[in-house]
Amino acid sequence: MASSLVILDTVFVVLGLYILRRYLTNRFQPPLPPGPRGLPIVGNVLDMPSSYEWLTTAEWTKRWGDIIHVDVLGQHFVFLHSADDVTALLDKRSTKYSGRPRFTMGGELVGWDASLGLSQYNDRFKESRRYYSRVIGTKSALRPFHELIETEIYKLLKRLMYTPENLHEHVQKTASAIILKIAYGYSVLEGKDPYVDMVDKAMESFNATTTPGAFLVDILPILRYVPSWVPGAKFKGLAAAWRADVMEMVETPFAMVKQQMHEGTAVSSYTKNLLETGTLTAEKEDIIKWSAASIYGAGTETTVATINSFFLAMTMFPDIQQKAQEEMDRVVGKDRLPTFADRENLPYVEAVVNEVLRHNPVAPLGVPHSTSQDDIYKGYFIPKDTIVVSNIWALLHDPEIYPDPSAFNPDRYLGPNPDRNPREFAFGFGRR
Repeated sequence: MASSLVILDTVFVVLGLYILRRYLTNRFQPPLPPGPRGLPIVGNVLDMPSSYEWLTTAEWTKRWGDIIHVDVLGQHFVFLHSADDVTALLDKRSTKYSGRPRFTMGGELVGWDASLGLSQYNDRFKESRRYYSRVIGTKSALRPFHELIETEIYKLLKRLMYTPENLHEHVQKTASAIILKIAYGYSVLEGKDPYVDMVDKAMESFNATTTPGAFLVDILPILRYVPSWVPGAKFKGLAAAWRADVMEMVETPFAMVKQQMHEGTAVSSYTKNLLETGTLTAEKEDIIKWSAASIYGAGTETTVATINSFFLAMTMFPDIQQKAQEEMDRVVGKDRLPTFADRENLPYVEAVVNEVLRHNPVAPLGVPHSTSQDDIYKGYFIPKDTIVVSNIWALLHDPEIYPDPSAFNPDRYLGPNPDRNPREFAFGFGRR
């Protein structure tokens, strides 16, 4: 009996100390940024939209301002809606804001945490960035690939001429062909290609498993230890199948390059050029392998979405299409196709591309960052491990930066006082 009382007293003491600590912490630390009031335990689960989140949080700014906080089952989110705030936090305080959210399902169980997109800001990430800068990180480094890109674009035009109804599939194949050639020196086949199918299959798992809250195990990571035979643990089987797809995507083309190098048939590529830099440790070889796979994940879907947006815009705004075509005919003529060498002489076409990036951004909420330590900004407390989201759509539709933001108007980038280049916002912020 006495022993039970001692245990009970200990529990009450520990509970009391915990409550006191929470009280003192809340009493003396600055407030969290404003946002919709949540419910006990679940927080703002019911406030979070399931689609077009960028429009919802942009609407919230009318009530709570440009910095908005929500709590989803204990996970802090901060949404940023102004260029000044995004620059101040993700650029100027990048040492604190360069982490990535941890996805138990997509990262740990499926394996995407080894990719550059979900890697934390650590030595592995920095080594991957060094590899990128050496091979494809500058305009001059990419110049040797101009001929490849032009050739694949000509193939795209030919496919569109015969089967224009398959626009999306043609654009997807073109983007895949360019990036697989750059990453591995691989030339895709006409029709169905096994490497394109393999990579696209693996990328489906990335999209399915890296949406915050998509799987309960992301909210309660301890569930990853639940055996797969337990009712409700279907996610374990999905994770195993998706992990196999991911590892096939990462290992197969890398092994192909190494085999071709052994046979003396390998052509220049990101992977081959890095493997030739000297004796590599197993760790560095693994970084090369995953960084090559990340090129596809980072480049293909965004490229496809941007080109599709371009076709949509030209369909919706035929007067702008005609104006761009007139410039093309005037500069390039009608007896050849344009090349990269013509780009600097096509300012209106360049402005059209910029307006496509602004008007319909392919990643309206960017890629979320995560704080590596507590921070205080504008009198608000931003806890460690907060997921920080920049509303890129809101920045690109800010009437203070882009007057009449709903209008598709390439002329805004021309003349003596052009609007800001949307490339400053469209591709994200900070060290990553």
